[in-house]
Amino acid sequence: MDMFNKVTAFLQQALETREPSINLLDSFVDHWKAITNYYIETSDESCPVKHTDIPWRLRQMLDILVYEEKQQGEETGPCMEYLLQHKILETLCTLGKAQYPPGMSQQVMLFFSKVLSQIQKPVLHLINVYRPVQKLIHLCGLPDSQTEKEESQFLFAVCTRVKKDPYVLNYILEITKDSQKRSSSTSDEAVEKGCSEASRPERAPSPSSPSTSSAASSSPQEATGIIPVLIHLGKSEKSRVVLRSMESLLLLVSLPQEDTGHLLAERTPLCHLLAQRLTELYCLIPSSLDPADIHSYSSVQWRTPFTQDSTVENQSFPGSENVHRFFYFLDYCNELIKEAPRVLGVEMARAIHLQWLKGVIQPHLLQMSEVGILVHTALLSCSVRHIRSPVLLEELVQFLLGNDTHCEQRQDTHTHILRYRLIEHCNHISDEISITTLHLFEELLQKPSRSILTNLVLRNLETRSYRLSGSGAADERHAVESDLLEESEELEEDPFFTDMYEDSGFSGQEPLLSLPSGRERPNPSAHTQVADIVNSFLCLVPQEAKTSHLVQGAGYDTYVHDAHKQLKECTSLSRDWNWSDSAKTTENNPATEFYEGHFLQILFDRIARILEQPYELNLQVTSVLSRLAVFPHPHLHEYLLDPYISLSPGARSLFSTLVRVIGELMQRIQHIHNVTDRLMMMRRQLIGLEEETMVDHMTLLRGVIVLEEFCKELAAIAFVKLPIEEQ
Repeated sequence: MDMFNKVTAFLQQALETREPSINLLDSFVDHWKAITNYYIETSDESCPVKHTDIPWRLRQMLDILVYEEKQQGEETGPCMEYLLQHKILETLCTLGKAQYPPGMSQQVMLFFSKVLSQIQKPVLHLINVYRPVQKLIHLCGLPDSQTEKEESQFLFAVCTRVKKDPYVLNYILEITKDSQKRSSSTSDEAVEKGCSEASRPERAPSPSSPSTSSAASSSPQEATGIIPVLIHLGKSEKSRVVLRSMESLLLLVSLPQEDTGHLLAERTPLCHLLAQRLTELYCLIPSSLDPADIHSYSSVQWRTPFTQDSTVENQSFPGSENVHRFFYFLDYCNELIKEAPRVLGVEMARAIHLQWLKGVIQPHLLQMSEVGILVHTALLSCSVRHIRSPVLLEELVQFLLGNDTHCEQRQDTHTHILRYRLIEHCNHISDEISITTLHLFEELLQKPSRSILTNLVLRNLETRSYRLSGSGAADERHAVESDLLEESEELEEDPFFTDMYEDSGFSGQEPLLSLPSGRERPNPSAHTQVADIVNSFLCLVPQEAKTSHLVQGAGYDTYVHDAHKQLKECTSLSRDWNWSDSAKTTENNPATEFYEGHFLQILFDRIARILEQPYELNLQVTSVLSRLAVFPHPHLHEYLLDPYISLSPGARSLFSTLVRVIGELMQRIQHIHNVTDRLMMMRRQLIGLEEETMVDHMTLLRGVIVLEEFCKELAAIAFVKLPIEEQ
């Protein structure tokens, strides 16, 4: 930097010693004539330009222009007028195109770049500037180009100038009716192609198949205009070129004026080319990926490969290079859509929806191959985690779930085929597919979108028809206690249940759950009610099946900290969703059959089989349910966390489902000798205190441990959702 300052000062001093403006003009003209004389006098066409004095003379001309502008102030100096009147930029552009002498195009692009970046006055609106700039843009992005570095610098200078003077955008886009027509037809063909492929899920293309790759990577034969050239340079093997081209496109897209947003969205191929590039990178990801590698893939930012972040270098696995490239570009799309004017952001997100999500992702999710479903569900789950743009998230939610807001009916199986199939995949015969799809929904529940909760759960709880019509809070508490007593009596009548209790020292006259009678605490306080709710979950698992109290630091209070953190996060997410603080008053309408909806139905079915499912699957099911329970919506809280609601005929809640699981547990563990010791050994294995060994009833024992931990987690969530003054 010191050397640069010294050179600049020297040049200024040298220029200041000249006679004023007339000598500057003479010097400027002399340098230009020396360049033109080279072509007249020199016959050696093989001599590289760097071995001539052309680069030096171009630098001198630039220095004169910059100095003149500082001296002239607002007026245009004679040197700049000479440059414009004699069409010097036009001539340089022609010389650069001819590549004579060899390397001349690099020198021309450097000169243009410096003129645009160092001259402060607006110049791009002048015909003798923007015409040669347009021609030089046409020389960029050619196949096998050796000037990518200079091209990226030139285009960055152009975009920087446009960012400074947005009105000149029209002068560099070269928009004509023909180009607009070509752009529209290309986008329409891509949409039509994507939709037609999506309608044939049984013939989903392989991501590495030639047809898919060639279709995705195809680009317009004429990369006319600055935007196609920037997209082309974004595919370069040189990281610096890629960074410059991406930064340049971001400068154009982030112009705040709505009219420029309309212009870029409707009259350029920007949206189509962006979605096409994303689709192309996705199709290059091998289908042989290990889903575990995808699940553990951490979020990346699009600038990461240019900063050599060691975090990404550590994420290495077979196929990781293609995965990196896709998620870098997906994050870049996020940035573009977030920074763009709303109208442009919506069009970019819509193009991504049609070309990538609907055209490529959907056929893979609806295919019959379990391997394909597994890999692409994992990739989609990771993509959900990376999507930060609200506009793109809105398109993603519409793609996955649709936009229905009315209550679901049991026969609604084809209103939105992809939503139906994804929820069914949570109950797939393949445990891996079930776990991966549940993980996808868990990722969705992390996103700041009210539509996700409404679509999956809340629309079915809106009328509170899960409650017995006409019952008050006290009646509900008494009714639930009676139901629990009746259920325990039914279990006590079972000979296996009676024998088990006799062996364990119980009198056989005690209820399954020891809940205090409503008559013992008239007008209970809110604190007492919540304490009862917490104890209801803590007392669900019978004592002989509990083992957490035998391990230090494994009590229910260990979940309180995490529950506080999750509640804070969910409250922050839902702050602007206009949820009521209290439950909606139920109307005395004729009783309608309650249906919890497809999503909760599958989750409750899964939790009902917790004693016979793999450990990893149980962890994922309980993780999704606990996430739902944390959200501060009164109906969701009541339905998932209140054991005292009186359920309408045929309805089930999370608590009632767990009670039935406990009933099954009581019958099954009586056949296991020393069940508490076996559970303790299994718990120690799961937390790594003992070496894992094969034992009898492993699935059941692990299921019991997950059940106990889940009940503690629900108790902690119920506790932290107390009003602050009640805690």
